[in-house]
Amino acid sequence: MDGFPHQIYNDGACGNINELTLWLARQLPYIEAELRTHGAVLFRDFPVKSALDFDAFSATFGYEDFTYDESFSNAVRINLTPRVFTANEAPPDREIFLHHELAQTPFYPSKIFFCCLSAPESGGETPLCRSDLLFAEFKRQYPDWTDLLAELGLRYTIQMPENDNLESGQGRSWRNTLSVNSEAQAEDKLARLGYEWRWRKDQTLSATTPVMPAIRALSDGSASFFNQAIAVSRGWQRGTGTPTPLTFGDGTKIDDSILEALIAVSHTFSTALQWQAGDVALVDNFRVMHGRYPYAGKSPRQIIVNLAR
Repeated sequence: MDGFPHQIYNDGACGNINELTLWLARQLPYIEAELRTHGAVLFRDFPVKSALDFDAFSATFGYEDFTYDESFSNAVRINLTPRVFTANEAPPDREIFLHHELAQTPFYPSKIFFCCLSAPESGGETPLCRSDLLFAEFKRQYPDWTDLLAELGLRYTIQMPENDNLESGQGRSWRNTLSVNSEAQAEDKLARLGYEWRWRKDQTLSATTPVMPAIRALSDGSASFFNQAIAVSRGWQRGTGTPTPLTFGDGTKIDDSILEALIAVSHTFSTALQWQAGDVALVDNFRVMHGRYPYAGKSPRQIIVNLAR
């Protein structure tokens, strides 16, 4: 898509992180306006070289932090500062499909900062998709399916292992995901949030969400497919004997043709962001989905993240 994400380049005025944060503070009204218009803004050629630089960059916006520890993210991540952590640590040969961050949980950020410290030799792009435009086009082509998703909502079933599994994109343990120390504490937290659950023989916790909305109304009167339907249907791993990870809110199966149509329409409104070292992207999590393409090569892919409420 032309003009997506909106790109802002360093014209030479910012030679170090202090100059950059001062410049950002002056430009915030302009940046916020472009974010509302485009859903994502890419900053390129600015002096962001470390997690501390990125921390200072994101702090300039004054958003309230949404920390990894308090999230229900089922991905294994590593904190680098209190507000900055690694992106999903799934193996490089695995694709992470389009999704809105943490839309499968009761707690989710409104904005995401991504920063590239090191770009891979091959692959590793971050696909970005305008979910609001996707919704409008899907509704035009498939009004009955759109109404069904709006009426029934979605339920997700998540498998949380006893211990962190670094080989999985959904490998965070139930203790770390729920910030608890015992099965009783886990059950108490899930009950308070309206989840259903069962324990498997290997101490994996299988938890099913309450009904979650499939569609979100946005502040400008538009709407987006604020969910994880594509990521779950394409990428979530299922163990033997585990329930379907995604259903309608009433527990019925979602026909594959609905999900295939959603994926097909998403391609029209997607752009692959090819990273360069030092890049920072600010993404409206309510308006734009993101993912990760597989990557290879000796140069590591180092993408770090800060979430904001």
